[in-house]
Amino acid sequence: MTTPVNASQTKTPVWEARADLVVVGSGVAGLTAALRAQELGLHVLVVTKAAVSDGNTRWAQGGVAVVLEAEHDPGDSVAKHAEDTFTAGAGLCDEDAARSIIDGGPAAVARLRAGGAQFDAGSEGLARTREGGHSAFRVIHAGGDATGAEVERSLVARAGDRRVPVLQHHLAVDALLTPLGEVAGVTVLDRDGAPGVVRASAVLLASGGFGQLYQATSNPEIATGDGFALALRAGATVADVEFVQFHPTVLYTPGARGRCPLVTEAVRGEGATLVDGAGRSVMAGVHPLGDLAPRDVVAAAITRRMGLAPGGIDDHVFLDATGISGFSKRFPTVHAACAVLGLDPAVDAIPVTPAAHFACGGVVTTVDGRSSVTGLYAAGEVARTGLHGANRLASNSLLEGLVVGHRVAEAVAADLAAGVLPDPSRGRLPSRTSAPAADRDALQRVMSRYAAIGRDADGLAAAGSVLDLSTQDSPLWTHAAVEDAALTVVAQALLAAAARRTESRGCHVRSDFPTRAESWQRSQLIRLSPSGQPVLADPIALEGAA
Repeated sequence: MTTPVNASQTKTPVWEARADLVVVGSGVAGLTAALRAQELGLHVLVVTKAAVSDGNTRWAQGGVAVVLEAEHDPGDSVAKHAEDTFTAGAGLCDEDAARSIIDGGPAAVARLRAGGAQFDAGSEGLARTREGGHSAFRVIHAGGDATGAEVERSLVARAGDRRVPVLQHHLAVDALLTPLGEVAGVTVLDRDGAPGVVRASAVLLASGGFGQLYQATSNPEIATGDGFALALRAGATVADVEFVQFHPTVLYTPGARGRCPLVTEAVRGEGATLVDGAGRSVMAGVHPLGDLAPRDVVAAAITRRMGLAPGGIDDHVFLDATGISGFSKRFPTVHAACAVLGLDPAVDAIPVTPAAHFACGGVVTTVDGRSSVTGLYAAGEVARTGLHGANRLASNSLLEGLVVGHRVAEAVAADLAAGVLPDPSRGRLPSRTSAPAADRDALQRVMSRYAAIGRDADGLAAAGSVLDLSTQDSPLWTHAAVEDAALTVVAQALLAAAARRTESRGCHVRSDFPTRAESWQRSQLIRLSPSGQPVLADPIALEGAA
């Protein structure tokens, strides 16, 4: 229920609402959690910064990586799926946490299908494909290459049918904190910048990643790290933030900025190969899996090859999918994006280039979403459960959102029943209503130049200097200001972690430290200092759930 609050200026909340659980974000993790929490009898309110279906989930093309009983390749197993995950994660997966989440995959998919999601059928059971880093065909998909859209459609439809309350076009800004530092709700801005307050015993961050940190990304424009920043300001810790996965193949368009169309990895899973501007194979001799090597390996190989400018082309390579029969039916989304550029993948090689895709790190949580701050939970891309390590295995993200989203709702219900969550009435408005924010264009340019796939000490220092010069304190009174402040603190955290990690591992590639160092087989914790700067804390152990 919403009640008016006296206010004269935008600094003061003009309305207040209450809930048992407020879910920030309406993607796979957030809606899965909201639906389960409602089933458990909790009063739930979803807050999402755009329309309910506008999150990153709907852009996921590939599918859900899962080993279903009686529907898998001979010899494949949940254990082998876990082993592939550990290999991709380059030694930084929390193996217990990863096994727990992967074990929950079959039941999560069954729940999703029971709720109306329709996956593509094969000759026996569901159709399956193989993607980079996977040792078997275990990725189920929908609409050919529109899995995320189908997952989001089914969840939004269920939420609508069950009348789950949703505040659309409302941006969560900061947490309400009790005198003991517990989270007891959030402040929000509507689309016009009018502020409000949602008091709740529990806050779930399911707000996605921060792809807009870079000039080119597969993420939508709303992926600006808002939940990441909110958690840091609330006293939570983050980890593995230096590991940003660049998808090897987004559709290349000269001068493109912002969200670029994805060319799903499943295209290579069906037999397509990467070639450079001179027609030579990009992946030959690079990795035993060739074109199906883990994403970090492929993205780095493409970047190195572009640096050589074969055939005079230094900003993209090509994906030759001409040998795939029925391409337009199997990959209708990719086919449509190519058609806009006048390309037909049946006869034309597809120009592709790497772009920022997925944040492997985030708010440190357990496998059921609990963070280090009482009352604050996280799930999906904004969270660091330990599943992904230094590099996410393809199609493990929708799996994680489904599994952890369900579990976090049950964790909140259990914590409420146990009386360990705060009284929402004790939550206080933030005393600080501004935060450092850099010019977004300058930030994106330096992060793309110095902190993308290839990094070194000089470049990271240069990026830090540019941020320092372009950053000033900004009131968090508009959506743009909140987003810019979030991107700034994410950039600062990433630069600090990347500069300290003097090795190359997974998504983190240092040209001045090109090899992996055993001494760095650990994750780095980051929290905010009293002055609001991200600072590195002691490394965290990899054994057991974080």
